[in-house]
Amino acid sequence: MRFGLSIGLMSLAGAAALAFAAVASPAEDFKAAYAKAEAASQQAASLKTQWTTTVATLHAAQDAAKASKYDDAVSLAHQAEALAQASIAQAREQASAWKDGVIR
Repeated sequence: MRFGLSIGLMSLAGAAALAFAAVASPAEDFKAAYAKAEAASQQAASLKTQWTTTVATLHAAQDAAKASKYDDAVSLAHQAEALAQASIAQAREQASAWKDGVIR
């Protein structure tokens, strides 16, 4: 009974691993993450609030991908996207915050 259960669990784990492997390759994961980060960065640039750290992190992500370090590249792309989103949020907040500093 225990042997049959072990084989069943291993089969299930193997099938799950194959299903996840078939979803996307690491390079495709990077391309998708980088595209999202690049779009957010361009949006920040259009608002004239792009942070220099965002650009540097995007370049680091590209360098990691060129070195086939896709886990690092995806992580850096996610970090760059978060930085771009934060700069966008800052721009939106600052667009109205100046009114609070005006003496009435």
